[in-house]
Amino acid sequence: MDEFLLNAGKRDELKNFLDFYVEKFNQPNFIDNDPISVPHSFTLPQDIEIMAFWTSMLAWGNRKSIIRSALRLAELMDGAPYEFIVHHKELDRTRFIKFAHRTFNDTDAIYFIEFFQQYYLQHPSLEDAFARFLTPQDTDTAKAIAGFHKLFFDNAYAPNRTRKHIATPERKSTCKRMNMFLRWMVRNDGKGVDFGLWKKISPSQLLMPLDVHVDKVARHLGLIERKQTDWNTVLELSETMKVLDPVDPVKYDFALFGLGVEKYFT
Repeated sequence: MDEFLLNAGKRDELKNFLDFYVEKFNQPNFIDNDPISVPHSFTLPQDIEIMAFWTSMLAWGNRKSIIRSALRLAELMDGAPYEFIVHHKELDRTRFIKFAHRTFNDTDAIYFIEFFQQYYLQHPSLEDAFARFLTPQDTDTAKAIAGFHKLFFDNAYAPNRTRKHIATPERKSTCKRMNMFLRWMVRNDGKGVDFGLWKKISPSQLLMPLDVHVDKVARHLGLIERKQTDWNTVLELSETMKVLDPVDPVKYDFALFGLGVEKYFT
C-alpha cells in the first residue's frame, strides 16, 4: 500500500481505471436492479429516508429478494411510509406479524416502526440522528454511526435480537449496510443514483460500503493489505480511496462493486 501511495504513475493509472468504471456504473440504469430502486419509487424526502434506511438494513442476500422484501414493507405501510409512521396506532403494527427477511423478523420490524414514530414526531428528518454526533473536523462517519446505534436502542424495551441488524464500529463490524445508506443520503453528483438529501455530512467523511464484491476487487487491485475484513479494513480502503479523490472517495464504490458483480476479476 505504501508503494501505491508513493508511486504517482501507478496511482494515476489506477485512478483512471477506476474513474472509467465509476462513470460506467454510476448511471440511472444502475437503479432498476439495485435495492436503491425502492426509495427511488418515492418523492417525499421522509418517505425516501425511511425506505432507504429500511432497504439498506435488509440488504444482505439476493438483490431481488431484498427489493421484494422492502416493497412488501412499503405495502404494509399503505405505500406512504412517513404518513403511516407518524399517524398509525399501536394496533396497526399487528399487520407486520409474520413479516420476515432472512433473520429479520416481525419483532425487529415492529421495533423499527416504534423508533421511527417516536423520532419523526420530534424531528423532520433522520439526518440529525446521525449528524448530531459529528463535527466538520471529523474525518469520517464513525462517530455518527456509533452514536446512531446508541440512539436507536435508547429504549428499555428494545429487543436484544434487533441489535444485530443495526451495525456499529464499536463492535468492529464493517457496517456495510449503514455506510451504503449514508452514501445514498449524502452523495449528490447529479448522476441521479444517490439522493444527496442530507447536507450536514460531507461526502468526504463517508466510508466505503465493504461487501464481498468490493472486498474481492479491492484485494485483487492491492488496495487492502489487512487480512481480516472488519472495521479497520473499511478505514484502510477508505483512506486509499481518499488518495484518489479526497472530496468524494466513496464514488469508487460504484467501480469496485460493479467490477465484482460483472466478475471482471475471476
